Amino acid sequence: MAKNELLNNVTHKDLKIIQERTALGGDHVGYAAIIPWEFRQAASCYPIFFRRTSSDNQFEAVAVFGFSPDENLFIGDQRQDDTYTPLSVARIPFAIGYTQDSQTGQREPVVHVDMAHPRVSFTEGNPVFLEHGGNSPYLENINSILAELINGVTVCKRFTDILQAEDLLEPFVLKIALDNGQQIEMGGFYTINEKVLRDLNAEQLARLHSQNFLELIYMSIASLVNIKKLINKKNKLLRG
Repeated sequence: MAKNELLNNVTHKDLKIIQERTALGGDHVGYAAIIPWEFRQAASCYPIFFRRTSSDNQFEAVAVFGFSPDENLFIGDQRQDDTYTPLSVARIPFAIGYTQDSQTGQREPVVHVDMAHPRVSFTEGNPVFLEHGGNSPYLENINSILAELINGVTVCKRFTDILQAEDLLEPFVLKIALDNGQQIEMGGFYTINEKVLRDLNAEQLARLHSQNFLELIYMSIASLVNIKKLINKKNKLLRG
């Protein structure tokens, strides 16, 4: 269970974060949310799908790592350094929280850290703060990532809203047969409805293009070739 605390350089002066990606380190997840400016890099590694979020029933874009919610077929990959890490994964165990300014009443973002996360340490990993209390380069990078995610979530909502408005999302179920005869069925995700896309008129296409959303649509479609990569990884894992 998460134990979120407001990050500060007194309570957490000796805090370190382990960087190795392992199942024991909390990386046994089947997908991660991505924001629009990650699509190009994510599409080179993973299939990009869409899913409804449980919190507000909106859609988000996700990079898929495996065939079940707790399967990450990229853990332990010898070429892991060549594999793109989504920002929503790279920021862990940090997250954005909000506090209300007593003077203006406006919400201000603050950084929280999950002290119960297995990557949290006081003996090994990247230091969060410098010896005399300043932010370490690692924390500065985390702050940049969190800022990108705040902006990216807003853009992603506009993107998925227009996909819904144009009826461009369709649910799908992926059914595959592995080399050992095992049958896998994966659902709960959405893809671009290519038939609807082909039938869009010039005005609709121009509206998507003007917001740079048409490129995102085609990148998500192109990313589906990576389903074969996941199948190959799964077969290799089962062969030992």
